[in-house]
Amino acid sequence: MPKVVGIRFKKTPKIYYFEAGDHDYIEGCGVIVETARGVEYGNAVIMPMDVEDDKIVGTLKPIIRIATDKDKENHEALEAKRAETMKLASEKIIASGLPMKLVDAKYTFDGAKLIVYFTAEGRVDFRELVRELASVFHVRIELRQIGSRDECKMVGGMGPCGRPCCCSAYNLEYSHVSIKMAKNQGLALNPGKINGLCGNLMCCLDYENEYYSEVNKMMPKMGSEVQLSDGSKGIVSALNQLKKTVTVKVLSSKDDSFSFSEVPLDSIKFKTKNSGVEDEESEAQVE
Repeated sequence: MPKVVGIRFKKTPKIYYFEAGDHDYIEGCGVIVETARGVEYGNAVIMPMDVEDDKIVGTLKPIIRIATDKDKENHEALEAKRAETMKLASEKIIASGLPMKLVDAKYTFDGAKLIVYFTAEGRVDFRELVRELASVFHVRIELRQIGSRDECKMVGGMGPCGRPCCCSAYNLEYSHVSIKMAKNQGLALNPGKINGLCGNLMCCLDYENEYYSEVNKMMPKMGSEVQLSDGSKGIVSALNQLKKTVTVKVLSSKDDSFSFSEVPLDSIKFKTKNSGVEDEESEAQVE
């Protein structure tokens, strides 16, 4: 089993494994590593440990060195240049007239390359823009188009819950969400309610989906007929999966009036579908 160190880079909650080597680590210390983007500065957040081979994705790269005071100063200097870099890059993009939106601009640790992240509706011919940017910054330029979810993860923001966006603060990987999850949880299928800042379905729909999926198997369907504990019958008008209760519309036997009653799921009887077989009357069993 290889011995690895967990490294986290700025603006992402994800932790990447690198070969530990013989370095002396302190939790949170700066390290210099080689990545697909070039040489980068990161922080060691998981101390050396042995991991199974199947936990390693791709080639395990070594730590180049523990960051020195000079490395930290260089990293901070590059971060200090970011605001001016973003301003100049934005001006060049606007002047080019290209249909693209600047998201971020980041130097590699050695300062030899500037990576410019942008979003666009379709493919963009930015060859002339690359030449313009190279003439301004005098380094190698890489323009990288990203999607709306990547933009949200990179920029961050506050979700409708009042907490930082899951993708930028908590999620190690993007959640696989679908509209069915929103239906399972009885949410209004309104984009303004179930979409995140990126315009896609919110990652948090995945968090409780397993619970709702299991409870819904025990619930009667909306609009179906159920029998209450006193023998009366009514129509299901609302479901509460968290409380495991059912709101039933009960018709009066004396006149045309009706009333609503919220009753525990385990106190009613209703018909359920059992693998496509003929309906059978069942009593809900709740753990």
